[in-house]
Amino acid sequence: MKVLLLKDVYKLGRAGDVKKVADGYGRNYLIPQGLAALATSSALKQVENIRQKAAANRSILNQELSGVADKLSKLVLTFPAKAGETGKLYGSITSQMIAEAIKQKTGFEADRRQLDIQPIRNLGTHLVRVRLTIDLVPEVRVIVYREGETPELGEEELESVEEQAKEE
Repeated sequence: MKVLLLKDVYKLGRAGDVKKVADGYGRNYLIPQGLAALATSSALKQVENIRQKAAANRSILNQELSGVADKLSKLVLTFPAKAGETGKLYGSITSQMIAEAIKQKTGFEADRRQLDIQPIRNLGTHLVRVRLTIDLVPEVRVIVYREGETPELGEEELESVEEQAKEE
């Protein structure tokens, strides 16, 4: 099934693109959600108009969220966790936990589905990508350390943690 995307769709394309998708995906998700329309000849005549509107909306959204993206790219989150001798966690650090920590530190309410990460199951430093828009994807540094120990921070991470402590 060929569809014309009306809005940007993550991992599929931008508004105004014509894509070939599985019938069920198009019929049961994209079209009912208002993300796409069937690629008929009359719909294809509106492609340029859709692209222009989407580009304008995208630029406005990018300007609004650029300040948030700057804050998030400097953010360092630390999580104490119980771990075995090999560094494997007994539990895991989930995207929900990270989203709550981001909200607590910055006030920005990130949805757990905006975070590109599998649950963290090892000690160490991990980078978490936060999808604000299709163009803005800042990375948050997450440090997982053993409970009762101090986190092993590099100079850069130590400075950003100290800056965050001063702001609070």
